[in-house]
Amino acid sequence: MRRLTPPTHLLRAFSSTARYGSISRAAEALMLTQSAVSKQIQELERWVDVPLFQRERRRLSLTPAGQRYEAQVRPLLAQLEAATLELITHRDGGGALKLSTLPTFGAKWLIPRLPRFQQAHPQITLNFVPYVEGYDFHRADLDASILFGDGHWPGAVAQYLTGRELVLIAPPAPRDQALLRTPQDIRSFTLLQHSSVPQAWLHWCQAHGVTGVNPLHGPQLDQFHSLIRAVMAGMGLALVPDCLVADDLAAGLVSAPLRDGYTDTQGYWLVYPEDRAQLGALTQLRQWLHDELSAAPGLRPA
Repeated sequence: MRRLTPPTHLLRAFSSTARYGSISRAAEALMLTQSAVSKQIQELERWVDVPLFQRERRRLSLTPAGQRYEAQVRPLLAQLEAATLELITHRDGGGALKLSTLPTFGAKWLIPRLPRFQQAHPQITLNFVPYVEGYDFHRADLDASILFGDGHWPGAVAQYLTGRELVLIAPPAPRDQALLRTPQDIRSFTLLQHSSVPQAWLHWCQAHGVTGVNPLHGPQLDQFHSLIRAVMAGMGLALVPDCLVADDLAAGLVSAPLRDGYTDTQGYWLVYPEDRAQLGALTQLRQWLHDELSAAPGLRPA
């Protein structure tokens, strides 16, 4: 009976070619010649006796059967690579962990604290991969992500970290602080909006009974870091997680005239697939994040 598991190098050539849509680009990524990749794809097609690619002139595209097969092969290759890397790098509960994080949270909260993590867990290597919108744990280069949202990502485990507690920040000028004594006073200011959290001011106004203002109107920025910098420059007011702005408040770069303790529904979460929950490095990171947040004033992990 013929084996039903093709050699891994044939599957990798197939998946890489499907991903890049080009044999030459796949060959470059795999550090092989174009001829070698082409022969491996042909060998795989003979193996399964099913055409996987359509070849029209110089264009290469997956057949319907190839599309279904690649969608199943890709996560299996990613899991195999992750398992092998964990086996190779595992040392006394350590290993390498591939993590992505939102840029502002990484720069303002996580990175400044990482020396403590390194000191406590020298056997663990954190490898940061570029953050992209959403998440794709079928990728071989991603074990976990720190995402912003309501905690619901299908097919993934989400552990709340921080970020639900928002603070209204204003420019540090005394004149602006004098004009901002009650929630109703925001009507005299420009409301800066986060493009990914468009309802923030609406919820804040509803919670404080503020009327006579359009809470959806105002310049939109795509990162909390940009909002904080815009407030420093005097562009208006912003709602930001207090975990991101504590240092700026302490340094007097922005002010928080209304300390109202407002809590929203969205925050930062550590998100990972169930099949990686037992990774030694991920387990250590989860516990360390919990301990850091438990020790931080005003930040309570769920």
